[in-house]
Amino acid sequence: MPADSLDQGSFELKEGETLDDLRLGGLKIIQRQDGYRFSLDPVLLCAFARVATDETVVDLGSGSGIIPLLLARRSETRNIVGVERQSAMVARSRRSVKLNGLENRITIREGDLRQVRNLLDAESAQVVVANPPFRKADSGRLSPQSERAQARHEMAGDLADFVAAAAYLLGTGGRCYLVYLAERLAELLALLRQAGLEPKRLRCIHSRIGEAARMVLVESRRGGRGGMTIEAPLYVYDGEAYSAEVLSCYGEACVKGN
Repeated sequence: MPADSLDQGSFELKEGETLDDLRLGGLKIIQRQDGYRFSLDPVLLCAFARVATDETVVDLGSGSGIIPLLLARRSETRNIVGVERQSAMVARSRRSVKLNGLENRITIREGDLRQVRNLLDAESAQVVVANPPFRKADSGRLSPQSERAQARHEMAGDLADFVAAAAYLLGTGGRCYLVYLAERLAELLALLRQAGLEPKRLRCIHSRIGEAARMVLVESRRGGRGGMTIEAPLYVYDGEAYSAEVLSCYGEACVKGN
């Protein structure tokens, strides 16, 4: 979309950027055409998370800022903090926040989640959300594009780092919501319990009925008692189109992959 078609005052897109309509309450997001572009996973994560108005939410590895933007529209929470280490993505996220008029609800902090103690106070959040990289640094084909590579591979923090940061930020009763690769579920659950985050809800994401789960959504609670609810599976496709449930996750969803 050309910059001069926007009713946003002096707002302009930079070379190589696109402005994408999230089709949810007028939300728009700025993304690199050849860089990281959000997928369906954060959309499903935001639909899975339960956030109250007076709760502080921290998004670890915030990337393009898609999760803070969606949570700001899906909930009435007034304090959402995104933590991101890549300067270019921080700047782009902040521009998206400003473009949507959400500066009073969303703050993007630049820094490495592995040094979260230098960014945020302990037990300062009631909710932590994250869409961590799924692949180990030495597995699979590494994208030559830095933003995409760091979104997919554990180049700047592995799963244990995300879990440790969440445990630091949450006080007793605080909740952590993650979307992750199904084949690494056992590792995820073990790390959560070791960090004092008791898994409480699990939902498997399948491409279609009859196919193995590809992703999982997990809610854990700081200092929670044992006992986990296994929710009904979520199917992404109905035939060749998105399922009704996926479409309901936010308006007329139209999601482009990474």
